[in-house]
Amino acid sequence: MLGMKRTKWEGRKNLAGRWLPLLAMMLLLAMLVACSSGGTDTSSDTSGTDATQNDAGSGDAATDFDLDDIQPEEGASLLVWESDGPEGEFLEYVGAEFERIYGVPVRFEAVGHTDAPTKLETDGPAGLGADVFAAPHDHVGSMTAAGLILENFWPEEYESAFMDAAIQGTSVDGVLYGYPTGIETYGLFYNKDLIDESELPQTMDELIEVAKAFTDVSQDRYGFMAEVGNFYFMYAFIGGYGGYVFGDQNTNPNDIGLNNEGAVKAAQLLKRLRQEVLPLNSGDISYDIKGSLFEEGKLLFDMNGPWAVQGYLDAGVNFGVMPLPVLDNGKIPTSFSGIRGLYVNAYTEYPDAASLFAKFATSEEMLVKRFEMTKQLPPHLALLDNPVIKEDPVSAAFLAQAEHAVPMPNIPQMPVVWDPMATALQLIWNEDNDPQAVLDQAVAQIRDAIASQ
Repeated sequence: MLGMKRTKWEGRKNLAGRWLPLLAMMLLLAMLVACSSGGTDTSSDTSGTDATQNDAGSGDAATDFDLDDIQPEEGASLLVWESDGPEGEFLEYVGAEFERIYGVPVRFEAVGHTDAPTKLETDGPAGLGADVFAAPHDHVGSMTAAGLILENFWPEEYESAFMDAAIQGTSVDGVLYGYPTGIETYGLFYNKDLIDESELPQTMDELIEVAKAFTDVSQDRYGFMAEVGNFYFMYAFIGGYGGYVFGDQNTNPNDIGLNNEGAVKAAQLLKRLRQEVLPLNSGDISYDIKGSLFEEGKLLFDMNGPWAVQGYLDAGVNFGVMPLPVLDNGKIPTSFSGIRGLYVNAYTEYPDAASLFAKFATSEEMLVKRFEMTKQLPPHLALLDNPVIKEDPVSAAFLAQAEHAVPMPNIPQMPVVWDPMATALQLIWNEDNDPQAVLDQAVAQIRDAIASQ
């Protein structure tokens, strides 16, 4: 337990640094007043000084806060940021419940979760930032480098209760900062009017066989489509075969695994898909094109994410969703995942109340409510078998895929990966270039870009 206290205390040491000098000054003034009083009862002065020193934590500094039973600071009030829409409505609901239970007023302000980290760079130091705010996990590296967020006060509890992808995505250098609220990844949509669910392919070999039989280019009909020039989607095959972006769970930019044996094998799978299933250039397989084909009943399988669900529902498509089929090495493709989470502003005046709010918002009960309001998947392990989620077969399928997903790297070097890999994928798909040579060139470009950062 003491180890847990120390971990939490370390997460607050910057905050503590603001008031410790003031406390020391107060102690000094108290001693000066005692000396100038001319009193002869020195034992009384000494006992008072000892008591004050004990209260200040002259022994174990971690005992200054009862971090195992955190309560809101007296007079605390919170400002929270979240995107407008269902996500914001959820946070307003949480705020009302939090105020009812803890007596802490919570004010909501609509700030897009992708905009919040940038806004906090100026508003945080000025004392205008939200105490708690939502952000995507790929901003965590830059936020920690700028000193904008506090550590999660309960890391061990979250590490045991949440998906590994959610913990990895909201951590930096092994330190957990986020309070995960949702996980998003992609899977395989299928048209129920075109295939019986008992015949759904379980392996990539089976998918290729079924898709090939359905495809008729002359009729503009295709068995399978994915954005083959988009590294976000194609990483599923690279990771499934043992490739990786960065080493040490995507934290080591000096170790790049995008041209190793697994990555090359994934590229060979793409070449097979081009030859046997999808004889189109990558530019002709855009998101809009394949979406239109799926809505028209001319596409059997669409590799896509939960953002496509509402559009297909509105179009009246009779569809289902399944996890990505197993590769020939027996592995499930490791799709990229995005993690949404809450973070505590390092400049907040109320770190206890803010952290408690973030924990409250990510409790099992609140995450079920969030799913009901947003349909975004909760990354809490205890909710994998929750009836509310399991009764929604689309969400259950995405959640099953999410268990095998890899969070997009959140370190600052990740942005320079996208363009070289997109070019490599297009060369392999469109030009039938040698995968090893193309991937070697892409990795060389990534290394050069990282070196120049």
